[in-house]
Amino acid sequence: MSDSVSFPLLNEPAPQFTAPTTHGPISLSDFKGKWVVLFSHPADFTPVCSTEFIAFAKATPAFDALNTQLIGLSIDSVYSHIAWVRSLKEHFGVDVTFPIIADLSMDVAHKYGMVQPGAASTAAVRAVFVIDPAQKLRAMVYYPLSNGRVIAEFLRLVEALQTTDATGLATPEGWQPGDACIVPPPGTTQAAEARMSEPYDVTDWYFSKTRVSK
Repeated sequence: MSDSVSFPLLNEPAPQFTAPTTHGPISLSDFKGKWVVLFSHPADFTPVCSTEFIAFAKATPAFDALNTQLIGLSIDSVYSHIAWVRSLKEHFGVDVTFPIIADLSMDVAHKYGMVQPGAASTAAVRAVFVIDPAQKLRAMVYYPLSNGRVIAEFLRLVEALQTTDATGLATPEGWQPGDACIVPPPGTTQAAEARMSEPYDVTDWYFSKTRVSK
């Protein structure tokens, strides 16, 4: 395999795919109109991945409330996925209700840059892709094989993106739902002067915050 890896681009159409899953064949286009969190893991029946899947499973109702579909992926078979999901249910008491892609061909993994030779030649690194209802890629995060993700961060990220889309405002570091958002800075000297008396929490012309109602 070549060492070159292609990556999707933010704010461009997410790579389309059709793939077998634990819920039968699915296509990305099936979820148009919903947000999608597509995430990969290196392999079934591994301890770090198990902790992540338990957390994703427990957070599924919260993602559902944000009109967000979870889709897992690894380069394992459907039968392996089914056995692993059953094991998680038996030993940890969690139901994994979202589909898991069986990417034996590595087609989806290569389209999304999940297989990186510097990390492993046959495993998908821990990657997360947030896709909006228009099926544009809005965020992507890559983790090393050895370290688990914080699932609450992806809930926060989806809600932050939804807030930005609804209001045109940005969200500051550590933003949580209900916190003040950043007002885009003015682009002219006249607008900068006017900003100082506008009804925002103004620190300086370039830094203003405001709260948004749900």
